[in-house]
Amino acid sequence: MIPVPAGVRVFLATGDTDMRKGFDGLALAVQEHLKMDAHAGQIFVFRGRRGDLIKVLWHDGQGMCLFSKRLEKGRFIWPSPADGAIHLSPAQLGYLLEGIDWRMPQRTWRPEAAG
Repeated sequence: MIPVPAGVRVFLATGDTDMRKGFDGLALAVQEHLKMDAHAGQIFVFRGRRGDLIKVLWHDGQGMCLFSKRLEKGRFIWPSPADGAIHLSPAQLGYLLEGIDWRMPQRTWRPEAAG
């Protein structure tokens, strides 16, 4: 899990991204397509066309960080390209990184009465 400091905003870049891009290419995509500053401390998450690979771009104040994760089974849940940039909470980012549907996670069932 990426240690997300309090107050950091998380954005999903909707649509498909060329996963060959690195630090500079993804930062340019943030600037041109999302109209945001990639060096302002927010977290930006990108997904490839196949849906099994994501890249996370984050400037932590000292330098640019680039994390990637590939699922061995399944795909990451992603909004349609028409939605633009989507804001997530740090908890939703945790669900996304675990391959769980971050839009509506299922709570575990608890019995209402013992015995």
